[in-house]
Amino acid sequence: MPLTSTATQPTTHLLYLHGFRSSPQSTKAQQMARLVATTLPHLTWWCPQLPPSPQAAADLIAQGTADWPTQSMAVMGSSLGGFYATWLAAQRGCPAVLINPAIDPARDLVRYIGEQTTWHDPRERFYFAPEFVDELRALYVGTLPHPERVLAFIAKGDEVLDWREMTARYPGSHQVVLEGGDHALSDFETHLPTIRRFLRLG
Repeated sequence: MPLTSTATQPTTHLLYLHGFRSSPQSTKAQQMARLVATTLPHLTWWCPQLPPSPQAAADLIAQGTADWPTQSMAVMGSSLGGFYATWLAAQRGCPAVLINPAIDPARDLVRYIGEQTTWHDPRERFYFAPEFVDELRALYVGTLPHPERVLAFIAKGDEVLDWREMTARYPGSHQVVLEGGDHALSDFETHLPTIRRFLRLG
């Protein structure tokens, strides 16, 4: 489908959700933060450190955006953050930009139960508990109520997730399917103009 914004008004509040073992220090989160700071000073920007518990993460997201205007808020998410962003978009009906989104983290993260280190500081450790798998299952939303409000960037070269699963998960959504690429979407900065248009970021 044509890559046109379905937002009813420009985005005033933007949430960015990082992936598993990641943080607000991720390259993509930092690039977005710089974009907001330098060219979108009017925008309310939030990129929280998400707790390991999916239910705790969902609670944090819900509480932190509870007073955000639904008509002008948007969410971005990478990998597991894309899974959470899908959940929030279904809850609030807001536009979402997904970057190589996790499709079935309850299945994929079972092998990570136990102590983990973070990507950006291996000295930081957290525990991924067995019950977190059930919490992930509980956050799966099924068919999206507004698939046209979703833009997914999907790299065929993703070394972590299957690009075919990602494309199949979001029928009716805007998709940018990239030849090659990687899970981190290392050329993310080149896609910022597309993201700005889709979310009407000024």
